Amino acid sequence: MFKPAIKLLTLSSLLLSSWALQAQSTDKVKNKLENQLGLTVETISDAQVPGLLQVSSDRGLFYVTEDARYFMQARIFDMNNDMANVTENALSDMRLKGADKFADSAIQFKAKNEEHVITVFTDITCGYCRKMHKEIDQLNALGITVNYLAFPRAGLQSPVYDEMVSIWCASDPQKALTAAKQDKSIESKTCENKVAEQFKFGQSVGVSGTPNIILSDGTLIPGYQPAGVLAQALDNAS
Repeated sequence: MFKPAIKLLTLSSLLLSSWALQAQSTDKVKNKLENQLGLTVETISDAQVPGLLQVSSDRGLFYVTEDARYFMQARIFDMNNDMANVTENALSDMRLKGADKFADSAIQFKAKNEEHVITVFTDITCGYCRKMHKEIDQLNALGITVNYLAFPRAGLQSPVYDEMVSIWCASDPQKALTAAKQDKSIESKTCENKVAEQFKFGQSVGVSGTPNIILSDGTLIPGYQPAGVLAQALDNAS
């Protein structure tokens, strides 16, 4: 009369054992990537390709074999699903989650009649970033809200990083950002901010320059796009 209970207990034990082994394997992969390659691993999950793990890190999306022997930077396509770009789909999901995470710390230029929201990685010394910002009123008029994230291209030890911290810490960040992109001086300030985290997020999802634009579907557009062209791309993405 106790056999069903015994079978259930055995099954539970097997599942717990399997989960423990999987956790140990994941820890082994994480430790090797961090110690040998210097990556900061954020997540490890099963890739759509049997035998591969998908690794999200501070330097992008990678793949590694389950035994942590082979490491790959690659694009995976599903030939049975119209050559769907599996890697890009994963990156798009990461971008949308990150854009949502950093929305509260973005410098926002909100459209009155909002139809779309874009997240733009920007650098105050970037010529094309300045060109895009000159069209901010036009973008807003087209129903596009712009959330700016900081991406100081020279890195976190650069004067540009310090300037962008001052902008994000300003009493009026919108005004300070516009002034900096017009070569006007801004007051040096420090405060608790997420400029470094925004920069690292950009690096993790494929940003290498500015401006880079995350659309509403997670697509990343590198480089400047005229307001009208961007509006059309957003309509198509919707």
